[in-house]
Amino acid sequence: MKTFYSLTHLGHAPKSEFEGGKLSPAVEVPARAERVLARVEERNIGPVLPPLEFSDEAILRVHDADLISFLNEAHGEWLKHYGEGDAIPSAWPARGLRERHTGDIEARLGTYAFDTATPITKGTWSAARAAANIALSAAQTIQRGERAAFALTRPPGHHASGDVFGGYCYLNNAAIAAQWFADQGLRPAILDVDYHHGNGTQTIFYRRDDVLFVSIHADPSFAYPHFLGFADERGEGAGETYNLNLPLPRGTAWADYSLALDTAFARIATFSPDVLLVSLGLDTFDGDPISQFKLKAPDYLRMGERIASLGKPTLFLFEGGYNLDALAQITVNVLEGFEGS
Repeated sequence: MKTFYSLTHLGHAPKSEFEGGKLSPAVEVPARAERVLARVEERNIGPVLPPLEFSDEAILRVHDADLISFLNEAHGEWLKHYGEGDAIPSAWPARGLRERHTGDIEARLGTYAFDTATPITKGTWSAARAAANIALSAAQTIQRGERAAFALTRPPGHHASGDVFGGYCYLNNAAIAAQWFADQGLRPAILDVDYHHGNGTQTIFYRRDDVLFVSIHADPSFAYPHFLGFADERGEGAGETYNLNLPLPRGTAWADYSLALDTAFARIATFSPDVLLVSLGLDTFDGDPISQFKLKAPDYLRMGERIASLGKPTLFLFEGGYNLDALAQITVNVLEGFEGS
């Protein structure tokens, strides 16, 4: 299995995040991807390749041009205003207030960001842009005949929608790749197994019937992103029934998670995609510092085996997972479980 990876992600290195009412050390850090890369090489999963360069066209099929311009400019504008630090919003255009797409950096941040946990650093835009190239490079190798590929994308992407970023995500790597497949005449399905609902991916495809989105995640009644991911969200218009959310309670372990996989796979089989994209979040692990599921390391081998049973060309895209001691092993367990099948 080919792995696509870029050193550019190292430039995105937030030191802290403001979450839960306090400033805390960042958990979405460069060591996440570096440890996974080392394990991929140690286990000889397959060649590690640099991404190809893709134009903005594929990104603009998913994201608004104004968001792209803002992400490119934001840190420089922040430094002009404040002289130092990372760009983090402090106010938002809630109901009754107006969005601001021009002018003051604080207003623009609040317009484009939906949380305080996703700072823009000096290297953020370059890292996010490289991650999109990684996703597209992996998609292209599958379109050309590979059974599977692993896009070691950092920063992650599934919380970013067409015109909003947040949840450690700036560009939606899975959505960009899925749209690219659709533009090649293929029928993509996205399976999101991150602990947190992929609100951005859902929003992008919610009114469409050419891309299926299925998400297994912690119930947003208690878990981030709080405002999307409920079971009654099934798509709108042409997209009705093409969005399936499977929210699960705190403490979910493999027995119940496996049943949710059964439901997800049944819907994917009915859709009959040409290609499967997996938003591979590993924060379902028992011991993840910000999550509350109870999957164990061997369960990720089973997850990979189960995904392989669908018999579809499969693109794995790296999303969440924050237990640095376990992350590399459980990530590679999914890939090895898939390959072993």
